[in-house]
Amino acid sequence: MLEKIIDEYINSRPEKKCCWFNQKWWSAEDFGKLAAECTEVLRASGFSAGQRLAVLMPNAPMTLAIMYATWKLGGVFCPLNEKTGEISLLKTLGLLKPFAVILSDGVKPELEEALKNSGWACSRFDNEKITGAENLKGVTAPADELDKKLAVIFSTSGTTGDPKAVPLTHENILSDIQACLKQLKDLKPENSLLNVLPNFHAFGFTVCCMLPFVLGASQVLVTSFMPPSNTLKAIEEARPDVLLLVPTMLGFAASMLERQGKKLDCIKILIAGGDKYNIKMDDRVTAAFGVPVIEGYGITECSPVLAVNPTPAVRKLGTVGPALPGVELQLRSEHEEILPCPGEGVLWVKGPFVTSGYYHADEINRERFRDGWFNTGDYVQIDSDGYIKILDRVTDIIIVGGFNVYPQEVEAILAEHPAVNTPVVVGMPNDMSGEVPKAFILKNKDCEVSEKELIKFCKDRLSHYKVPRSIEFVDSLPISATGKILRRVLRQKEREKK
Repeated sequence: MLEKIIDEYINSRPEKKCCWFNQKWWSAEDFGKLAAECTEVLRASGFSAGQRLAVLMPNAPMTLAIMYATWKLGGVFCPLNEKTGEISLLKTLGLLKPFAVILSDGVKPELEEALKNSGWACSRFDNEKITGAENLKGVTAPADELDKKLAVIFSTSGTTGDPKAVPLTHENILSDIQACLKQLKDLKPENSLLNVLPNFHAFGFTVCCMLPFVLGASQVLVTSFMPPSNTLKAIEEARPDVLLLVPTMLGFAASMLERQGKKLDCIKILIAGGDKYNIKMDDRVTAAFGVPVIEGYGITECSPVLAVNPTPAVRKLGTVGPALPGVELQLRSEHEEILPCPGEGVLWVKGPFVTSGYYHADEINRERFRDGWFNTGDYVQIDSDGYIKILDRVTDIIIVGGFNVYPQEVEAILAEHPAVNTPVVVGMPNDMSGEVPKAFILKNKDCEVSEKELIKFCKDRLSHYKVPRSIEFVDSLPISATGKILRRVLRQKEREKK
């Protein structure tokens, strides 16, 4: 389905600007040629319908071409984060069982070697042209009827530290994009969208990458937001007029513009999502970007957008706007009793862009899904106009700059250290990234270890944003009557110190 939309995009206006990358514009025709070459390479390798293709590549024309080629052959695109760490990646690949793993030239040779040693077929692709791709060889991968309906599988660590994957169909993603376009009426085919959010992030994939194809707009591809100066340079050169960023990125960019005494004059629409927007930043952000920000909300399981403020004129600062058309909402208690709305409660949702369930995870599905309804795990407030305010997370997920960090995954790594008896990781507020992990450690008797040693231990095994920024050694931990560690008590005590 989605490949047909890209076909129409390419064929209807071949001369149209499609994507900007590395200081030059690609026409729709240019991109179409690369996509066609990619399709033939995959076909010749033996890739077929229902199989999954794992991809560790930055935002680049080749990444879009691989995505298209995967769908053209009826396969499933599986974008992964190379910085998630070798152990986590190998676990994820074991769950996905891909036909092959496509790597960019930037992936470290040691990681490629580790993947190959574990039996996965790997091939390196250039960001802009077919070089080396003709040597792609895959391995036989199982495929079932479910996989033949899927467009993409997003992977996370899962709340237990084991991999968890969110499968989304073509209809899931397309219906979410169509609902976004109904809500965001100011978006037009003449717009150019900045695509700097990583493609393994559902917000970046659906809204920054696929929405321009559906809308008929162009996109400006930037491989990484950091350093911010590179992103600002790309904006100045390519002049996208729609920016989609997580709040941390907004803060970095606004600070840099302030230091340079600059203001962006090409921006028409500025959308923030992926984390809670700090309303104290609003005046600074508006001054730097020339337009007010409109905040939205989504989660990967919902393709991902669920709500967004439609325009600056009708936004309610501090809310994520009303739900998109087609979304059904319920407020429930923690015991799943339906609560009145307007009101407060745990947000449950239902709609065409909600996944049918986690990939090969029946137990987790029984916990989060009820008769087509999905438990977002977020505690929210909905007002009489339908505007949603995110109050807290029912789950313990820590969001660092828009990226999910599961405490149990970090705790599992800390527990591997011989000096650690019981580790507990919680999220603490941070002005730059929203939250950062902090670890509380009960040491084993007669064992000694320093904060510096444990942080390095984590750095060697985890992505940088998952590493605890501080570690506190404690003699005891707050425990409930049922023996559960009370993370909220640790968070509250830490905040009282501020």
